Amino acid sequence: MLKIALAALMAQGAQSPEWTHLPNGPWSAWLETRGGRLRFELELGVDANTATTAAVLNDQERLPVTRVSWSRDKRELVLDFDPYDSRITATAAEDGVSLEGLWRKRRGPDKWTELRFGASAVRPTEHDDDRVPVDSRLNAACGEIQPANGGFFGSWAVSFASDPTPAVATFDPVYVSCGFPVAPSKRFAGTILTTLGDYRYLSGRFAFESEQIEFSCFDGAHAFLFKAKLLEDGSLAGDFWSGDTWHDTWTAVRDDDAALPDPFALTATREGVKLDELAFPDLDGVVRKLGDAQFAGKARVVQLFGTWCPNCNDETRYLAELHERYGARGLSILGLAFELTGDFARDAGQVRKYAAHHQIRYPLLVAGVSDKKKASERFPLLDKVRAYPTTLFVDSKGVVRAVHQGFSGPATGSAHKKLREDFERLIETLLAEAK
Repeated sequence: MLKIALAALMAQGAQSPEWTHLPNGPWSAWLETRGGRLRFELELGVDANTATTAAVLNDQERLPVTRVSWSRDKRELVLDFDPYDSRITATAAEDGVSLEGLWRKRRGPDKWTELRFGASAVRPTEHDDDRVPVDSRLNAACGEIQPANGGFFGSWAVSFASDPTPAVATFDPVYVSCGFPVAPSKRFAGTILTTLGDYRYLSGRFAFESEQIEFSCFDGAHAFLFKAKLLEDGSLAGDFWSGDTWHDTWTAVRDDDAALPDPFALTATREGVKLDELAFPDLDGVVRKLGDAQFAGKARVVQLFGTWCPNCNDETRYLAELHERYGARGLSILGLAFELTGDFARDAGQVRKYAAHHQIRYPLLVAGVSDKKKASERFPLLDKVRAYPTTLFVDSKGVVRAVHQGFSGPATGSAHKKLREDFERLIETLLAEAK
């Protein structure tokens, strides 16, 4: 379809075509950040009802955009990322194969992140080795294409200038399928793990001219851009930009044994505070005690989260899975939302969108605002709310048996696998004890 559209465009010369839909297929997209252009892949399509669809790609992750609208008359494309209260609004050029606009995301009651957005349709004849084709995923029948500089692969102990807590980075080579020519690749993939959560799927590339690596992520909530150079001593040093304001510097040294502290040992409960005595409003504004019969179970999982938080979204998908698997055996799951505005009607509405997006069938309450100091006051059972998500494992008597800080999502590979094993072992233990 894209090839036909482009051929029609060339045939018309300077005339402006009437685009019923934008060209289907991959688009090379970017956000203009303080650190330069943050690149990602956007995929446009049309569903069975001829409505425009869209997805954002980061490394192995394909994120369908929740709501998409295309106005032919205005040449306007609107991409809504629920539940992040985030939107891209862009206008198509007269040729229909480029877009310009703005990404806007709420980050407080009256505060917004804003970055310029652009995109260009990818022509079938283009061979851009900075871009991983949509269908070029790991294929065991094909050989590995080694990037020109393999010195970045493996694990690194990372230090951010503004944060004394440890972090770990992992970088892996990109694999391509047999359908593409074998040639040196500039691409790699990876993520960064911290005690608060992970940086999700990061897509990387190596710039030969500057001997610099660059990796980034855009998922509707995050806009992360990292740059670094490999120094003579084998270490990395670079910059990190997030959104439209944050900048930090970072360094890393190779360490195949790099690891984070035990996430179950970072947040503690306080004596004299009972979980079941705490109370928060439900989505209709009715105050509920956490000891109410509605929340009882042979075992309980209580999640402190925010709809605005991608790591929370990753964990919520997993909790929804656990609810389906263990609910009939007596597991109760409860989500406590800490939102951005403090306006109950707005925050409850956002949580409803979140519940619908993830098809959540367990109860959610609005616990307060996302500010961690205020959240700690609202949830005094913990010594401090340090991370979203924070997850409590509670026995049938209402005793908190474990507290897990942060979440290592699917992008972290083995760390995510271990997290799932730890969560499910805890749940099985609590269920067995309650028999």
